[in-house]
Amino acid sequence: MGKKVTLGRTGIVSEKNAFGALPIQRVPMDTAVPILQKAYRAGITFFDTARSYTDSEEKLGAALSGVRKDIILATKTGAKTPEEMRKHLETSLSLLKTDYIDVYQLHNPKFCPRPGDGTGMYEFMLDARDAGKIRFIGITNHRLDVAEQAVASGLYDTLQFPFSYLASDRDIALVRLCEEMNVGFIAMKALSGGLITNAAAAYAWMAQYGGVLPIWGVQRESELDEFISFIDSPPALTDEFSAVIARDRDELTGEFCRGCGYCMPGCPAEIQIGTCARMSQFIRRSPSVSWSGESSREMMRKTEECTECGQCAEKCPYGLNPPDLLKRHYADYKEYLAGFAK
Repeated sequence: MGKKVTLGRTGIVSEKNAFGALPIQRVPMDTAVPILQKAYRAGITFFDTARSYTDSEEKLGAALSGVRKDIILATKTGAKTPEEMRKHLETSLSLLKTDYIDVYQLHNPKFCPRPGDGTGMYEFMLDARDAGKIRFIGITNHRLDVAEQAVASGLYDTLQFPFSYLASDRDIALVRLCEEMNVGFIAMKALSGGLITNAAAAYAWMAQYGGVLPIWGVQRESELDEFISFIDSPPALTDEFSAVIARDRDELTGEFCRGCGYCMPGCPAEIQIGTCARMSQFIRRSPSVSWSGESSREMMRKTEECTECGQCAEKCPYGLNPPDLLKRHYADYKEYLAGFAK
């Protein structure tokens, strides 16, 4: 049977397969609802969404309100004031068709909110918990220093952070810190935004960390079926998978765009930074996908309009220089296109 995860002091127990509901905002309601219900019937009980994921909460409410007592709902607020947080929470409760959220998470704040810091954000979370509208207080982040501060503070029941077999030693130390502090670790980007193409290898590597709960982004039934198969037949970390992981780490570890999306929107040139700054990896790692079509060509040509205004670099939680990445990936892409002309 599949492996179980206990999320730290929350005591929440889940299959080591949580449903990441960001991608279902991209499919219509009549597609999303059967996928969500199939996931539940197969044994997936932890569902993660966010107020900012357009209609994702609404789809979860439509699909799963009838089994509310049997599932765990985690959602997020990117609000920065108590009043805005109140509106977000009431909207989430309404759309999810529930009167409480199991894990309510501050969504990627640039700092670690604390009692008495003047923002009132953490105090709101305490009040919401006392009122029974949320059960546990969580935080998500892409900034390692903020994540470390949040865990060390003892203020948060869960942390959601990018974690995959491309993790650095410091990322792994963060997992260990969560274990020491009894904080539940929810792993986003377990497939590194699509750059990891072997989900079984990703699962097998993640299984080494018993307290880590990966949330897999799903929008297609075929994707869901693969994760469901891991429940009854969890992949083991074989020599073959270890070789896959080693190759991927050699190719991807270091300065690369994770596709987190925090540099967007706002690009004055309307460049699709999250895709264009990863094009080299896509054309090598997704050979079944044609990146030579006119829409992809036009998307990459837009990178020539970059003014290097610096807005994306200021927003990047990984300290990258997106304009430099865009230049390098566009040059690589032009070489890729030249191969079609021969």
